[in-house]
Amino acid sequence: MTHLAPPSRTGWLIPTDTLQRFRERAIVHDRENTFFADDLADLIELGYLRAALPVDHGGLGLSLHQLNAEQRRLATFAPATALGINMHLYWTGPLADQLNAGNTENSWLATEIAHGKVVAAGHGEPGNDLVIDDSTTIAIPVEGGYRLTGHKIFTSLSPAWDWLGVHARDNSDPQHPKIVHTFIRRGEPGVSTVETWDTLGVRATASHDTLLEDVFVPAERTVGIVDLGQPPTGYVAGIFPWVLPLLGNVYLGIGRRALDLAIASASARSALSLGGQSVAHKPFTQYHVAEAELALEAVTGQLDDLTTSLTAGEDLGDRTLLRLFAAKENGTRVARTVTELALEIAGAGALHRRNELERLYRDVRAGSFHPPNSDAVRAYIGAFALGLG
Repeated sequence: MTHLAPPSRTGWLIPTDTLQRFRERAIVHDRENTFFADDLADLIELGYLRAALPVDHGGLGLSLHQLNAEQRRLATFAPATALGINMHLYWTGPLADQLNAGNTENSWLATEIAHGKVVAAGHGEPGNDLVIDDSTTIAIPVEGGYRLTGHKIFTSLSPAWDWLGVHARDNSDPQHPKIVHTFIRRGEPGVSTVETWDTLGVRATASHDTLLEDVFVPAERTVGIVDLGQPPTGYVAGIFPWVLPLLGNVYLGIGRRALDLAIASASARSALSLGGQSVAHKPFTQYHVAEAELALEAVTGQLDDLTTSLTAGEDLGDRTLLRLFAAKENGTRVARTVTELALEIAGAGALHRRNELERLYRDVRAGSFHPPNSDAVRAYIGAFALGLG
């Protein structure tokens, strides 16, 4: 089996025995379509949800690179748990960057997170393929803040979030519409959850729909306002260096686990055609294992190089967004490819629901759907490389 090296500064944050419990629970959550509530409680107890925050703001001070390594490892045990937690971590990472730079404007949110509060992302909307560049949710300016009305989808952590980060469109000046980024507290009037999540894979994320009906949001919770058509700035722009490598690493973890299971299976199964030797001796098996290892090695290097550079504060220049998009796309695509190879290596037994590979095969399918999806990635990179954007 292949083992990940722990982050160099502190060692692994989540103990292996805890992760083993997560893996056992993952079987039940997938079968019963239930939320990973016990995993979340354990992670909160360990301080994992505040891991990226600076120590002087109640966090553990883990770097971007260290947190990506933790998430990759977590995904090898409980993919849906890792993916759901990603939607909290991608708010905490850029917040840590802001605090480390001396910007305490959003320190109220850091205080909430330091006290164990869970943050989720409310960016998905039906029919909105522009994600945070536009919104079908409407923000109406009122005295003291905004009133929001809209329909959010894929709200991971739906049963557990305390704060939901959302974006909405302010059309009060039709000639100059704006995108407003703000946070909604759970339980406020007009906020409701519609349980829609019964899916092919990553079922334990419980990513239900969220309805907003004339929800009042105080102005002090606003974390960004940009003109429609302009890229986000500040805290909101800081999401991208965190969420995209994190997504790539979660799915990379799934692929790594799938291949490790397949290798174990090939080493344990015998073949009559080989005189009772293990299937590992078949050239077909060796070829597919080599192809999978080559793919994993390449994308592991890509992701580690990127997160190391980002942690060091290197200026990646005008290729920054390209490299972030590529990290997410290559991580998720290679994970799918490797998981498919793993099933070939493991044989027909991988089709059984009792086989972990069957679940991993379903979980890894979700990777291409996270924004930016594969089409959006290619549209941006192609135009950029051709000098058209």
